[in-house]
Amino acid sequence: MTTLKASLPPTGGIEQALGKAKLGVLPMIFNTMSAAAPLTVIAGGATAGFAITGAKVIPFAYLAVAAVLALFAVGFLAMARKIVNAGAFYTYVSHGLGKVAGVGAAFVAVAAYNVMQVGLYGGFGPAAKSFFSQFEIGALWWVCAGGAWAVIAVLGWLRIDFNAWVLAALVVGEIVIALVFAWVQLRHPAGGVVTVETLTPGSSIGDIVLGAVVAIAGFVGVEINTVYSEEARQPGRTVPRATYLGIAFIGILYAFCSWAMSVATGPDAIVQRSIDESSELTFTLSSGYLPLAVIIAGRLLFATSLFAALLSFHHTAARYHFALGREGVFWRFLGRTSRRTGAPIYGSVLQSLIGFTGIALFVINGWDPFTQMFFWLTVLGGFGVLLLMTITSIAVVRYFSNRANRPGVGRWRGTVAPSIAALVLGTIVVYTLAEFHQLIGVDEDDPVRWMLPAGYALAAVVGMVWALILRQRRPDVYEQIGLGANRSVTA
Repeated sequence: MTTLKASLPPTGGIEQALGKAKLGVLPMIFNTMSAAAPLTVIAGGATAGFAITGAKVIPFAYLAVAAVLALFAVGFLAMARKIVNAGAFYTYVSHGLGKVAGVGAAFVAVAAYNVMQVGLYGGFGPAAKSFFSQFEIGALWWVCAGGAWAVIAVLGWLRIDFNAWVLAALVVGEIVIALVFAWVQLRHPAGGVVTVETLTPGSSIGDIVLGAVVAIAGFVGVEINTVYSEEARQPGRTVPRATYLGIAFIGILYAFCSWAMSVATGPDAIVQRSIDESSELTFTLSSGYLPLAVIIAGRLLFATSLFAALLSFHHTAARYHFALGREGVFWRFLGRTSRRTGAPIYGSVLQSLIGFTGIALFVINGWDPFTQMFFWLTVLGGFGVLLLMTITSIAVVRYFSNRANRPGVGRWRGTVAPSIAALVLGTIVVYTLAEFHQLIGVDEDDPVRWMLPAGYALAAVVGMVWALILRQRRPDVYEQIGLGANRSVTA
């Protein structure tokens, strides 16, 4: 029996390898931050956090979650150095917990990233409509969402480094405007006193945990650099640097800007103001002190923040489709890339079809784009990524328990850090499930609170059953699960 590298000859301008050495540290950081959608989180996520929890600890919660995710990244990135694959979570679970669990995780990952991307169209459409209404331009939300969909469908075919610089331009603009707003708010504190009360943990552990449950949704995307590892320059260095810098910057930015809002309203008024004004709060707190043009620019960047997140998640989901197609877990044609751009063209087309279908379903059924599409689906998508982080942390511990995988990885990175991360993230999972009705704004006895997260259990079961079928009927495919670009076939 001989072992050969699997390589399909390029046909018709397509091949099975992503574009090599396209991304450095800065472009990957911009990918991370665009997925996290900083201005959207600051304007909408932070105020939702204050309103949902009824607590003042949201700025502190952002710092706490950043620390937890940095801890998660220790083991996650240790494994990423050993295994380079666009499948990321799916790949690591396959190597740590077995191929059946890995395919189950793959189905959860595909569901989570698709739900997140489709949900973001429900945020972009109304945000763009609201922006145009300032100029008395009438626009339907789905027309705006459809325009974004068309642009993203085209960008999905282009080189990833070109897309990274598109994201960079959008992200820099939204970060600058968020910092300008925060500076103005700190210059005009309520009662003339700048207080750090909301940056401290306070006395209630329950408030902190619930705050973390809300805050962690703002960090979805910090894990995606490993998805681009095959396209990174020196992935062993680039991916860890971009991930740690992204987590640190995002955590500090969120904490700083949400703290600034609490200073401008006063710590005792931030919850009620967030309930009353929602995503308008940061704009109203700044509008009296800045030129109208700056406020208009802020509203435009709020919409483009959602566009940047849409583009980033489109690329992430497309690469999951590619990774699973390349290994035969999904349709083989998904594992093809453009020879010219290195983009996963069929994975991108599939993602565009999913996005179009999602928009069409909400339009046809007359469902609310902001509450049911944006709010519900992005919360659900964030919960899916949280589940994957927890499972992956366990997989990391299991992987490095094998002596053959330990060289170069000490006890801290291979066992201690991922074990603590699994415990903390698992606690947040439990609290998230318990408070899911609060997170999506429905009654405690509404069946939707269980139906939405139960979808991931169904996805995991279907994935594991499919893996068992592959093991029985397609052992050649089953043996290649999780190997990615380094897969081999027997002859």
